[in-house]
Amino acid sequence: MSATLKLALVQLAVGAQKAANLVRARSKVLEAAKAGANIVVLPECFNSPYGTQYFSQYAEEIDSASPSESIRALSEMARDSKVFLVGGSIPEREKGTGDLFNTCTVWSPEGQLVAKHRKVHLFDIDFPGKIAFKESEVLKPGNSLSEFSTPWGKFGVAICYDMRFPEVAMIAARRGCVGMIYPGAFNQTTGPLHWELLLRARAVDNQIFTAACSPALDSSATYHAWGHSTIVDPYARVVATTAEAEDIVYGTLDLSLAEEVRKSVPVSLQRRFDIYPDVAAD
Repeated sequence: MSATLKLALVQLAVGAQKAANLVRARSKVLEAAKAGANIVVLPECFNSPYGTQYFSQYAEEIDSASPSESIRALSEMARDSKVFLVGGSIPEREKGTGDLFNTCTVWSPEGQLVAKHRKVHLFDIDFPGKIAFKESEVLKPGNSLSEFSTPWGKFGVAICYDMRFPEVAMIAARRGCVGMIYPGAFNQTTGPLHWELLLRARAVDNQIFTAACSPALDSSATYHAWGHSTIVDPYARVVATTAEAEDIVYGTLDLSLAEEVRKSVPVSLQRRFDIYPDVAAD
């Protein structure tokens, strides 16, 4: 297993034209690969504007045997750039039921689908006088956790609001993942409050790398993304970040650091499951 890898977060400027978004994403993924990235991440809803009013219009079935427009594009991006590609998320329409999901796909350097994550926790919030949003008006939640294997180790993958639920990252870490990757789109209210805080919390709690990739801010859109795509190390130090404009954030992950942290502060060996068991039945 290699000791280091280069991670790239593509903070993409996303517009209303799906085809243009796919072309722009491809250009940025190839740029990141040329700069030496081994794993490249796209943001949540990278092929469409973010909003409940858009999900049905932009939704596609996810079937690698009969790929839709965005799925074909993602497979080709990964294959042509020879990277592991965490394909942000797209609105997914489930074949047969027609149900809609917010779904992340992960692709191997050969362009093969290696993981699919449906957003487990839907973004239903209400900050009085600031922002209200209810994904559950349109979307269904996923019902499983997701990870993928690479030559550098396993990574967990989840989407945006999933970041607020520590169990997701804890289970990934206990299953041997060296990092958590979150395509996300926090907004101008929740971003300043909690984006970096949550990434650092998930990192320090589980002694893993964490990374979150946002769309760039589009002030003319109905939803204003926070941006600030960020990579954090197992000591909860920010490795790399950016502001609100379109950008690519790069970070070199030294995986021996996770082992160092776990030896120095061995919380994974010191957990007391004898005194904090599952209390759901109490």
